[in-house]
Amino acid sequence: MSSSYILSLTTFVYLGATAIYLLYWIFRLEKVGILGTVVTALGFIMQTVGIGMRWHESYQMGYGHAPLSNLYESLVFFAWVTILVYLVVEFKTKNRVIGAFATPFACLAMAYASFSPNVQDSIQPLIPALQSNWLLAHVITCFLGYASFAVACGFGIMYLIRGDGPSSSYLLEALPSRRALDELMHQTIIFGFLWLTVGIITGAVWANQAWGTYWSWDPKETWSLITWFVYATALHARFVRGWAGKKIAYLSIIGFVSVIFTYFGVNFLLSGLHSYGSS
Repeated sequence: MSSSYILSLTTFVYLGATAIYLLYWIFRLEKVGILGTVVTALGFIMQTVGIGMRWHESYQMGYGHAPLSNLYESLVFFAWVTILVYLVVEFKTKNRVIGAFATPFACLAMAYASFSPNVQDSIQPLIPALQSNWLLAHVITCFLGYASFAVACGFGIMYLIRGDGPSSSYLLEALPSRRALDELMHQTIIFGFLWLTVGIITGAVWANQAWGTYWSWDPKETWSLITWFVYATALHARFVRGWAGKKIAYLSIIGFVSVIFTYFGVNFLLSGLHSYGSS
């Protein structure tokens, strides 16, 4: 049994978890909610095993590198970190309805990684620029930021669905309060912003070692900076202008759209030093 097979199975586990969380949101049955958590945790464990197997397989092939070097591996890692962040949030808030808005991000990432003809899942040797100890530090920190922004986007969608008026709908009543959602958005954006900042810094140091310059205005570098400014604007507006609620919800969604373009748009539409991410 290969790592790719286990990771493909994880896609269906996350799809099942999403469906279960939706059923919990609709029918409000505690046992269904617990089942959603169990299935999500099972998928997370399966994915962890799959990532570990892929790492081991790279050593067996003589490459010996962490599975973080191409689009397939980065999508898998993004899904893994997103589920990790979500499980921590669920543990802290004790609200499983959030799962209906967080697990789809991981499910879609895994589905695209496993079934898209544009994504090659074969293990390849690292190109010279990636043969650095900074690979782990840079990718892990960036994707902790990306995953946090995905969860924050889920909170933003929840906030907009809930609206500012009284919650008369049975479904809306199950969502966290507007105040709780606003605070959760704020906290996850701060968490993601800090990690993205560290990711940009480690990337700059790595770039200096690989290419002799800290910053070259490569398309992915530029769009990472744009994403950083979107979330910096959201935090600044909250601290200085007192923005909250819908304004922050819209910014959390706009910011994640920027993340998606940084991740996919640059790989497929623009060329640069990071173009290997699409291979």
